[in-house]
Amino acid sequence: MILTKVYAGKTVLVTGHTGFKGSWLCEWLLMLGAKVVGYALKPPSEPSHFEALGLAERLKADVRADVRDYAALANTLETYRPDFVFHLAAQPLVRLSFETPVATVETNVNGTLNLLEALRVQGRACTAVCITTDKVYRNEEWLYAYRENDPLGGFDPYSASKACADIITSSYQQSFFATTLTGPEPISLATARGGNVIGGGDWAKDRIVPDCMRALAKGESIQVRNRHATRPWQHVLELLGGYLQLGAELQLAADGGDRERLTELSTPFNFGPRLDSNRSVGDLVETVLHYWQGEWQDFSEAKAPHEAGKLNLTIDKAQHVLAWSPRWDFGKTVEETVAWYRAYYEEGRTAGAVQDLTRAQIERYTRAS
Repeated sequence: MILTKVYAGKTVLVTGHTGFKGSWLCEWLLMLGAKVVGYALKPPSEPSHFEALGLAERLKADVRADVRDYAALANTLETYRPDFVFHLAAQPLVRLSFETPVATVETNVNGTLNLLEALRVQGRACTAVCITTDKVYRNEEWLYAYRENDPLGGFDPYSASKACADIITSSYQQSFFATTLTGPEPISLATARGGNVIGGGDWAKDRIVPDCMRALAKGESIQVRNRHATRPWQHVLELLGGYLQLGAELQLAADGGDRERLTELSTPFNFGPRLDSNRSVGDLVETVLHYWQGEWQDFSEAKAPHEAGKLNLTIDKAQHVLAWSPRWDFGKTVEETVAWYRAYYEEGRTAGAVQDLTRAQIERYTRAS
């Protein structure tokens, strides 16, 4: 398998490793035989997937520091000399960005800038994938799916900050890491855009699936605040599989000295589900209740902070350039997500049990076609 061939024995730095997506990515990389270095603040929720997995004891290093701290970030790169970097560290919540706009921008923009500058200054061969979001696009609330070359924008502070991070990444790629320039180009860099992932182990505030699972575990009604909003729902493993595939293809092109291929890959990529997974929040909740019986109530907020009503991505580029495609449809995505939480709440919460549960889902996903 290409991922095992590329990542086995390699040192991989994951920023934001204590978060929901970061912890799943770390577990998958460990299964591939990678030596994982994590760089992040403490887990953002209680409970957390990171702690439930017992990851801290199984990583090559568990660095607790802020991406806004350039010196700490540069020192981590100097100490561990990673072969790959996956930059996930961020303030990831739209609603929280209205409460903490300055911290959101500082983390998402300056944190990305610090990483890119540290990579540039140290100048060692490395493959880096910077993670932004589907919300980087200037959202016109239309029915069409956004392509990688559509205009960027951002209504809320979170979306604006991630659009800025995306632009800065492109600037560094073209100014310092561009494969089209003459001379050695040791750093390969690309951007991954995706969002609205669901999966076991997410306990963040103001996310519909964690809200559902907390309510169902307590036997309470689910409070739904925006049932008509449409999102491209996908399992967390779909998005992470895209990140890993993009990183692997960048590395293979660099190893082969294929400058044309590197130029093609050193660009933004959308990762999203198939069109039939673009469903309303109401559809998602009803499907969740198919697998875990319960009730929901409409708690729409008249003066709630603005959130996108419609937001879809086209994934043609990832399909054609990376040979990446979604493996689980909407029903399977929800089924696997609910199964993870039910097993966690009903069968056991030890690190060993959570690790087995998480690895079993990764194995099922990798076997799917």
